[in-house]
Formats: sequence, structure tokens, C-alpha cells
Amino acid sequence: MAQNRIKTEGMLQRTLAKPVRCSGVGLHTGATVTLTISPAEPNSGIVFRRTDLSGPAAVIPARWDHVVDTKLCTVIGNAHGTTIGTIEHLMSALAGCGVDNAVVALDNIEVPIMDGSAAPFVEAIERVGTVSQNAPRRAIRILKPVTVTEGNKSATFTPDHTTGFSFEIDFASKAIAQQSHEMELDAETFRDEISAARTFGFLHEVEGLRKMGLARGGSLDNAVVISGDEVMNEGGLRFDDEFVRHKILDAVGDLYLAGAMFVGHFHGVRSGHALNNQLLRALFADTSAWCYETPPSTALPGAVWHATERLAVA
Repeated sequence: MAQNRIKTEGMLQRTLAKPVRCSGVGLHTGATVTLTISPAEPNSGIVFRRTDLSGPAAVIPARWDHVVDTKLCTVIGNAHGTTIGTIEHLMSALAGCGVDNAVVALDNIEVPIMDGSAAPFVEAIERVGTVSQNAPRRAIRILKPVTVTEGNKSATFTPDHTTGFSFEIDFASKAIAQQSHEMELDAETFRDEISAARTFGFLHEVEGLRKMGLARGGSLDNAVVISGDEVMNEGGLRFDDEFVRHKILDAVGDLYLAGAMFVGHFHGVRSGHALNNQLLRALFADTSAWCYETPPSTALPGAVWHATERLAVA
């Protein structure tokens, strides 16, 4: 009986068991932000809400077609001009933890950066747990290759039987140099290998960013900072290849704006938030490149699964 229950739960959408709250500073605004992630109804997806506003102006669905800026972070907005920035780490945590539906309420224009990774959000979600809902999960199966490029940067979807990510980066700084990493997305792998990888930046760029109104809340407490060929953080790196792992973390969050997890493989080469969003736009512009599917009855919560039942494209 218990085994059947577990199998059934793996087919169903999930939400948080109860609300959980986080507080911190915004990476770019430097403002203090309080954020609450709450359970949501089946088929509602991830929705952000500004508590300093009211009515329709306060609500922004976390979807690829609501992305309004990708300069150093992913920003979503609505027709009322409301925006919420730096959502990618939280979206990555929600994807990695298998949360299909949630309301994210915050009292400012930017998600708190926490320690620069997704780990604090994962810990918060795991602290309250998730529950299954009476609605089937669905995924977006990649049916053919889709690629977007910009100079020597590229982002690509290819068909595959699991949800996979791979990434390549190449920086002049010897602290980073060439790095690559590949993973199949499941809850355990995401938590242990990806979620703790921190955002990073270069000391010589900080002054310019702050003149642009960015990175006002950045510090050694919430980012890996590189000066020349050296990492300035006292504790060093959490992984030898922490930089490329963080690029995967960002991609997981950016691509969860599809509204569901995909079944296929993502490969990024020096890409960032802009190309990640462009890839989703290119995918959804070609209805022959994807379809919705539901998981088989053997799927476990948070596990990689092979989608089998094809649904009509909405």
C-alpha cells in the first residue's frame, strides 16, 4: 500500500506543506527584503506577489514571457510596470526541490541574495517539506534541437530521455580558466552538487556596476569575488569548479520559467540569463520542437523520469 502511494505521489504536482520565510539584502538594490514562499493551488505554477502593492499590479507569473530584463540577473514584470529582480536562484531551488506551485510574496523589488547560492532556499523548503496535490504533473519534452547564439556564446536544447544540464565556461582569469560540468537533474544531485555554488564577479567591475545602480548589496558574504587571478573570499571555493556549477544553477532557474520542467538536455557555452531566455522564446515559437507530457506511474518525487503520455500543445 505504501509503495503504491509513493508511486502515485511521483505523478502528482507538489507544493509546500506550509509557508516559509526568508530575509536578506538584494544583491543589486542593497535593500532589506523579507520573502515568504507559500503553498498554492494545483496548476497555478509559481507566482510572485509584491506585498507593497495591491491588486493586479502586485502579481507577476514566473514565466518566460514575463522576463523584462536579463542584465546580470533575471527580472520579471507585468503590464502595470511592476518588476521583481534576481529571481533565478529561488526559481532554481523550487525546480530542484520539485515544487510545481507556490506563491512567492516579497516586500521589495528584488529577491534577497542570501549567501549567493540557492542553498538557503533549498534548506528553507526542506524545513517545511512539500506535499502532493490532486493534479498530474506534466513536463515539456524537447522533440528536436533548438539553439540560440550570440558571438561565441550559445544555448541549446536537444532531445533526451532525462532532464540534463551541461555547461562550458572560459575566462581569462586563472582563478576560473576553462571549466565544464554535466549533471542529470534530481533533488539529491541538485542539493549536493549544485545548490551551494555561489554567484561570482570581478573586483575591477564593482565600481562600474555600482555606478549603473547594480551590485549595491554585493559583498564577500554573498558572492565569490575575483581579483586578477585570485579568489578573495577567506574560505576559498566550495567546489573546485564552483563557477561553472553556478552557471548551471542559474540555467536551472531561468529555464524553470518555461512553466514546467523539460525532458531533454540543455547545453550552455558561455551563455547567461539573456540567452537562456532567448532559448525558451525560440523553443515556444516552434510548436514542432516540443510537446507536453505526463510522467509514468513509476516516477518518484524529485526523481528524473521519462515522460510517456503526450498531450496536446497548449
